[in-house]
Amino acid sequence: MTIQFLNKEGEATLTLSGRLDTAVSSKVSSDIEQSLASADTIRHLTVDAGPLEYISSSGLRILLMLAKRFKDFRIKDVNPEVYDVLNMTGFTKMMTVERALRQLSIEGCEMIGAGGVGTVYRLDGDTIIKVFREGTTMDEVSKEITMSKEAFVMGMPTAISFDVVKVGSQYGLVYELLQAQTLSACLKQSPERVDELARKYADLFRQMHHIQVPASSCVPNALEHERSQVLHIRRYFPQEEIDFLLQILDAIPSGNSLLHLDLQAKNAMIQNGELMLIDMGEVGYGHPILDLAHAYSAMVTLVGDYEKIIGIPRELGTELWNHAIDYYFEGLPADVVALRKEQIKAVSCVRNFSWLALSDSFPEDVINECKTLFDERVGKHRDQLLAVCQTLKDWQ
Repeated sequence: MTIQFLNKEGEATLTLSGRLDTAVSSKVSSDIEQSLASADTIRHLTVDAGPLEYISSSGLRILLMLAKRFKDFRIKDVNPEVYDVLNMTGFTKMMTVERALRQLSIEGCEMIGAGGVGTVYRLDGDTIIKVFREGTTMDEVSKEITMSKEAFVMGMPTAISFDVVKVGSQYGLVYELLQAQTLSACLKQSPERVDELARKYADLFRQMHHIQVPASSCVPNALEHERSQVLHIRRYFPQEEIDFLLQILDAIPSGNSLLHLDLQAKNAMIQNGELMLIDMGEVGYGHPILDLAHAYSAMVTLVGDYEKIIGIPRELGTELWNHAIDYYFEGLPADVVALRKEQIKAVSCVRNFSWLALSDSFPEDVINECKTLFDERVGKHRDQLLAVCQTLKDWQ
């Protein structure tokens, strides 16, 4: 039985290897105490139980002592045998215990989508997997599962993950989607169906925006999250430009509609003729314009390799959007629809750049492209953008 201890800026990890039985528990306890005593301040303690093969009652007492000593304490990568012991003894109810995740390979799998936080692959005819970017935490993965379930309960056709896995060192979510295609793949295969698919796309937005998120829900405030993302990209843009983006956000009315906030054509799957939502990591509540602006930013003005990210040529994606937004506002007077389109375009300027907050590891050339585009899309049109945003108070 061996232990390893690492404390990095208060984030401490204690790795237990071998068999933690009665014969060695006294020495292990002493070694742990020595490691903790010699460490600097510890805010969070994680026990890595990946190499732990067995644990006795005396070993359980060591874990209980650590859990009582550190408020933020968890045990991760627990194998099935050790997990059964922790579960039967009630430890899984007293502290955070994470099972070891099965490893999957995506070698040879078709990539069907790529975004700021991960890449989606087709595993087989029945399942897809979303592989999160390197550095994504289990908390972030759990948030996506929670948001999927919340949206499903509120009435949205949402694909819910049935398994969390590892792909190398990265987390993955496995979804069961029988013979499903992304909206992009379906459109690329049958571009003549653009009008039909645009109506389905618009109906999905409308269905979602008619759902009012209750105060008891754990779905976050989308506008507050967007502000935090804008503040996060201060490392890339002068404060004057950040302030202008915040000024646009300040003009957006409040709301309680359910919002996906990344509903581009690769984040909707067609199964049995029905559109289903995937990639629920950014779900929030607020005014529908924020959702539509995010989608416009992806489907029309996306920065980067459009065909790789969206899965279709930009011209086809723009055509899909133009049809869909007309269906979304169907029944409104032409002048109102024209204004709504200008409002969406104005607010989309924020998402054009705030998406950089989704990761701190985007390539330098992508960041530089965004910096270059800022003046073209925002700087040269400040007065016009502000004038349009002043009309948002009338969009109820």
